[in-house]
Amino acid sequence: MIKTIGHSTHSIERFVDLLKNSGVELLVDVRSMPYSRRHPQFGREKLVKSLEAAGIVYAWKGEALGGKSGGSYIAAAARPEFKDALGRLIERSADTTVCLMCAEKEPLDCHRTVLVSRRLAERGVTVEHLLADGHTRPHHEVEETLLARKAGDDLFDDRTQLLARAYDARERAMKGGST
Repeated sequence: MIKTIGHSTHSIERFVDLLKNSGVELLVDVRSMPYSRRHPQFGREKLVKSLEAAGIVYAWKGEALGGKSGGSYIAAAARPEFKDALGRLIERSADTTVCLMCAEKEPLDCHRTVLVSRRLAERGVTVEHLLADGHTRPHHEVEETLLARKAGDDLFDDRTQLLARAYDARERAMKGGST
């Protein structure tokens, strides 16, 4: 299993508690730029120190798994470095509780879900999203929410086709395009 979380506007103490309560051992930062002007406690250097004090290892993988690689998420997911990083995440999750981190509070508002978790799920990985209130949500439920938002489904399309279109529409909405 691989978990995800958005740092949102949490205090660093609350954020670390969320991770510890979920048994996270390795936090993988998938932000393209591992800094936050509004929330400096989530800048790479400060975050590393806070996590280290809590016994959680930090790794930045935004160069391979970041959402600002230019172009579409389909193009980003096709890059060899993206595929390699995904494979390494899957391998690492076999014996370590891994959690992907980005900034956005809601999973469907973030590339950690629309780009990365989507491809993990396609590879058969169980993904669980840690929510700001301390609850968790399985990725398949997030996908059902995404499908429910998509109107005008074609009766002849299977779930895979419907989900692909819903993800594409969500990406366009996130990047400021039409839904």
